[in-house]
Amino acid sequence: MERADPAGPPNLPSPGSHDEPVSIRVMVARLRAAYPSVDAVTVETTVSTAYDSFRQARIRTYIPILVERRSRKVLGAACRAAPGPAIDGGATAADPGPEAARARGAGRWRLPRLRKR
Repeated sequence: MERADPAGPPNLPSPGSHDEPVSIRVMVARLRAAYPSVDAVTVETTVSTAYDSFRQARIRTYIPILVERRSRKVLGAACRAAPGPAIDGGATAADPGPEAARARGAGRWRLPRLRKR
């Protein structure tokens, strides 16, 4: 009868499944298309940094989703902070966009004013 490898516990998952590298490459391509004004190296570095932060995660199922969310948040913040024309469908001075409308309270439900008779 063979014994398990004494170097490590047998129930720990491997560092990544076979699908993770493929999904990360697809994600990088998707983010490069979503943020065309951001340098490709910056997108890859952002994704790599986000992926590395989940290196010790034991449950690997949602890692690609979490990496993409974290990367989009970082890339979006970088685009908003960068001076120049609107990036990634962002707002320009002429078109403040839905964020400004929400900040002003547009779209909120309000009680109708009653007319005095």
